[in-house]
Amino acid sequence: MARGRRRGGCLTTLGTATLVVVLLAVAVGAVVALLRHARPEAPVAERCVAHLEGTDWSLTPDQAQNAALAAAVATRRGLPARAVTIGIATALQESRLVNIDYGDRDSIGLYQQRPSQGWGTVDEIMDPVYSTNKFFEGLEKVPGYQDMAVTQAAQAVQRSGFPDAYAQHEVRARAWASALTGHSPAALSCTLRPVDEAVGPDPVLARVVRDLGDVPATVTLADGAAGTPTTVDLAATALPVNDPARAGWSLAQWAVAVASELRLDAVTVGDTTWSRTEPTWQATGAAPLPAGQVRLTLAG
Repeated sequence: MARGRRRGGCLTTLGTATLVVVLLAVAVGAVVALLRHARPEAPVAERCVAHLEGTDWSLTPDQAQNAALAAAVATRRGLPARAVTIGIATALQESRLVNIDYGDRDSIGLYQQRPSQGWGTVDEIMDPVYSTNKFFEGLEKVPGYQDMAVTQAAQAVQRSGFPDAYAQHEVRARAWASALTGHSPAALSCTLRPVDEAVGPDPVLARVVRDLGDVPATVTLADGAAGTPTTVDLAATALPVNDPARAGWSLAQWAVAVASELRLDAVTVGDTTWSRTEPTWQATGAAPLPAGQVRLTLAG
């Protein structure tokens, strides 16, 4: 009888211990869930990268859109990718590729051009399209710039007090230039937060005209019943690029670089898409778009 009572006591103790463990597990789970609810996930760190020879070269979304402008302006002027490399490297040194309204003496803007030196008025130089065109206008006047070192070509335009400083930005600039001119397909991507406020197609169309010129565009408005978003299809074949596939990648990677500013949700070229939810180029699994066609999907 005594032995039986002892066995029962052991079973009771074991059952109690198991119950305590279960209750503790439930309590821990509840605390973890409460902490997750009380402390939301950290916001996405926004950045854009251009991949070249095994290395990602990053820029902020604001810098990226200015790099995209440099490539677009150079492309419209019929200039090669080497000119884009020189332009981006110059702006990285002069202003960190940001359109600032201050600098040494009266220097302002992306390229730190000086009104007193004949570059234009303050308002003109603070227009990034104007200042970028003025830089490339100067570069075009430099004989043999394509065969020069970046420092030598940039200095011939800028007449800087620190001519050797441009060299430190050459590889980063070359990575971005190669992607934005379509020579490096699927090399440029941006990690961006979800869009907090949707916009219509008008700002997108205006930016296309500002940067790229008269590119044919087809707008398809969102259909709530069908659950389809607003899209803008662009004909990259209108660009002065003799290869439709390269023109498509040039325009598509321009679009990714300006996606933060324009609140784009996705960009598709061929059978490949970049999106905010999958911020690297992914296969669509659908029939490819025609060569040279790029589709911008607007958020919301």
